[in-house]
Amino acid sequence: MRAKWAAWVGLALVAACGPERAPTVPVAVRATAKAPVKVARCVMKFPDKRAARAARQRLEHDLSRYLRTRPGRIVYGAHDLVSGVTLGQGEHRHDLITASGAKVDILAALLQRRHASGLTEGDRDLAERMITESDNKAADALWSRVGGGGVMSTFYRRMGMRETTPGPGIYWGGTTTSPADRIRLLDVLVGGGKGLRASDRRLLLGLMSRVHKMQAWGVSAAARPGDRVALKNGWTPRPFIHNTWAVTSYGRIQGPGRDLLLSVQTDQQPGHGAGVQTIERVARTIGARLDSLSPTYTRPCPTNPIP
Repeated sequence: MRAKWAAWVGLALVAACGPERAPTVPVAVRATAKAPVKVARCVMKFPDKRAARAARQRLEHDLSRYLRTRPGRIVYGAHDLVSGVTLGQGEHRHDLITASGAKVDILAALLQRRHASGLTEGDRDLAERMITESDNKAADALWSRVGGGGVMSTFYRRMGMRETTPGPGIYWGGTTTSPADRIRLLDVLVGGGKGLRASDRRLLLGLMSRVHKMQAWGVSAAARPGDRVALKNGWTPRPFIHNTWAVTSYGRIQGPGRDLLLSVQTDQQPGHGAGVQTIERVARTIGARLDSLSPTYTRPCPTNPIP
């Protein structure tokens, strides 16, 4: 048996190394010998910093020009978690009230405080009405249950929201904040930390994604077809400030290639509709041009010729 095996090996060596051996042809080439072989071109992508700076300047210029034509005070901030792009104008201004936008804060603080025991069935019912319907009575009840402004101040410090101050007394709607702090809050809801469990964050973002259709205006204008939106809006008349309105909107717009956190705040608006129109124009402009802020260029892959 050993001699027979040696004979087979010898024959194999002769067949492989002899001068009369047939050339070895790759299977793919043999199969397509009658047609040209298509080879995928290898390219590498790099960020185009110069084009990104130019696109940002154009976008910021266009937004500033638009806002100069609008009444009242308007500030905004944006941060895309995928590309890392940030934008803002007056994003650290923190003397504008958030109105019903503070309702997310109330629920987040309650979830943080009841980390061990969780929410009761009654709490959950109030939370759903407060976020999805913007029910003020539900917000009154949960503001009281969480401990009011004193506890909310502690919550804001823990969250790193140094530009947010709770409303006085029972007036949660008088909470002042900045677009930058709204984005900080959204960042925690998306990424975790600060004493909020994954289940807490899913609950909050889930409620924000089920806001009643009539209240789903605002930063949702930045969404493309098929994007998912989770938001909370605020609006209130201010009869003692020249009979004007405060209108705000912030939220998350998520879809292929983007995870955008966006906040737009306005006050001294002549009416609710004027505020909504401004917010949606800002959001729509950012959403439409976001991809242009992280352009790339390509280069062929380096070749390593075989000697």
